[in-house]
Amino acid sequence: MSGHHFEDFALGQTFLHATPRSVGEGEIALYLALTGSRHLLGSSGLVAHALGYPKRPLDDLLAFHLAFGKTVADISLNAVANLGYADVRFLAPVYVGDTLAAESTVIGLKENRDGQAGIVWVRSTAVNQNDREVLAWIRWVMVRKRDPASSAPVAIVPETPSHVAPARLAVPDFLEFRQFETSLTGGARLWSDYQPGEILNHPAGMTLEEADHVFATRLYQNPAHLHFDAHLMRDTPFGRRLVYGGHVISVCRALSYEGLENALLIAAINAGTHAHPSFAGDTLYCRHEVLEKWALPGRDDLGALRLRMIGLKNLPASELKEVKPDGKHHPHVVLDLDYTVLMPL
Repeated sequence: MSGHHFEDFALGQTFLHATPRSVGEGEIALYLALTGSRHLLGSSGLVAHALGYPKRPLDDLLAFHLAFGKTVADISLNAVANLGYADVRFLAPVYVGDTLAAESTVIGLKENRDGQAGIVWVRSTAVNQNDREVLAWIRWVMVRKRDPASSAPVAIVPETPSHVAPARLAVPDFLEFRQFETSLTGGARLWSDYQPGEILNHPAGMTLEEADHVFATRLYQNPAHLHFDAHLMRDTPFGRRLVYGGHVISVCRALSYEGLENALLIAAINAGTHAHPSFAGDTLYCRHEVLEKWALPGRDDLGALRLRMIGLKNLPASELKEVKPDGKHHPHVVLDLDYTVLMPL
């Protein structure tokens, strides 16, 4: 599998990604084992059913990684780095037994100044076996050129929304949180208890193991060379394999449980940057800032919090003074993610 290089992409090009993925109970068990996630809906089928679900849904990020993995062979197999996300919407729950398929359309291209690589923007969607969209997202990735001397396309940099507006959040009609009991999560704070500007320094850290991050990336069928091929990466400036950024997001989300216990659902990822690479042996920590809180029309049982997740390597969150001290991300910051969660009132 050689994958596509930067000069192989064209504006408007659409990829119907291969190998639909049927989801089993094993994926849930492996995700919990690899991240330690304690988030309620992905942990308890009994509670999920009591809150309106027909059965336990997949953790939102597990569903995202499985769908994202479908796109890698066509879009980012030859990536230098996955650079960012925008307009990521979680449109419908994914359950054991569902089959996910994905497609992507190129919406932007820009060659790097050195001519060695370029940035590709794509809009991707994932559907289930009923052809219902369950996820939609924009991402941009830096992809190597096969031939640095090849001509560059006209640069097209697409506009992306700063955030997913509350009216565009997909909130399942069947959800019922009026009788929600905080004893289920062990966290007493609900939507009304958080305020914009509040900082949450989550206390726990998690060290990234070589076996875990490689296993996780295989679980998502993400074949990008920079995560697997130690021989190839030995001759790069990094000198070794990079940890898949999605695994970093999932570990930070798991670490955030202490302080955001009742952030039950991810409704959107508004923007995101993998600010610096992570490697096996790094220890991740997490901080959150509450950016905004939104009441949801027609709902008196849950609201939305817009959060900024800062993932750090080898520096506890309480020790970070500034995220961007000189206009650039602090060298210990590996993730800067703007996302929206749903939480009982």
